[in-house]
Order: sequence, then C-alpha cells, then structure tokens
Amino acid sequence: MKHLFFIFCVFTLVSCDYFDKQKISTEEILQEELQTFNWNDVDEYPTFASCDTTSGKANKKNCFETTLRNILNENLSKHNIVVSEDVNDTVILKIKIDSKGQFTIEDIKSSDVTRQQIPELDSLLTHSFDSLPKIYPAIKRSQQVTTQFNLPVIVSIN
Repeated sequence: MKHLFFIFCVFTLVSCDYFDKQKISTEEILQEELQTFNWNDVDEYPTFASCDTTSGKANKKNCFETTLRNILNENLSKHNIVVSEDVNDTVILKIKIDSKGQFTIEDIKSSDVTRQQIPELDSLLTHSFDSLPKIYPAIKRSQQVTTQFNLPVIVSIN
C-alpha cells in the first residue's frame, strides 16, 4: 500500500504540468492566420450588377471582364482611327478597383509601333471607361478589398 501511495504522489506531482493552460498571445494567433492567408486570391471578384445572377467565382470573373471589354469596344468603335500601317497588337491595361469600387487604369503597355501609329491610344482607352456602371469591389473574408489585374485588349486596325 505504501508503494501505491508513493506512486500516486509522484504521478500527481509530475502531472501538474499537464493541467497548466498555455496562453497563446494574440500576436501569435495573428501570425499563424497571416501565414495561411493567400494574398493573391479573393473570395469574390469585382462585379457589375448585371453579373449578380451569374453563379460561380470563375463565371463572375469572366462576366466582369467581358462586360469591361464590351464597354471598351463599344466606346472605341465610335472613334474613327486612321493609321498608315496595319496595327495588330495586344495592349495590356493594368486596372485597379479599390475597396469603394473606384476604377482606375494604373498603366497601359503597348508596343512602340502601336504608340507611333495611334498616339492618342492612351486617352482613348482611358476615356472609354468614363461611363462605367457601378462596380462592386472584390471581397476577401467578408471585407471589401482593393484588387489589381491585367486586362489584355487586342487592337487590330487595317
């Protein structure tokens, strides 16, 4: 019986560490969350009201980009652009949509030949988006966030 009591006392003294609650600081929790965060992806892409009926993340992104391209094509078709040589180029628009739904073109990348043939291309592209419908910003973890992406635009003038 003495041995059993001695073993019980030793077990009780050694096991005290198992009952201590370890406190994790909020900073450690934040660092763990930030490591699991994918900063390059959003839960929902920016969208227009016309794309609300579309289901699926990829379909909404496609609807948004298609709507932007349609607006751009419609506005550019109103202009009579005259060139001395044929122009076939892909222009890359670096677009930013902030957390309030404000649309801005950050950069326009095109070839030197295209810029030479169509010197007003940047202003034409910029003004084509002046009358956009309301944009709903992207959402990440139930928060509206700023997004930035590239929109390729094919310029083909004969």
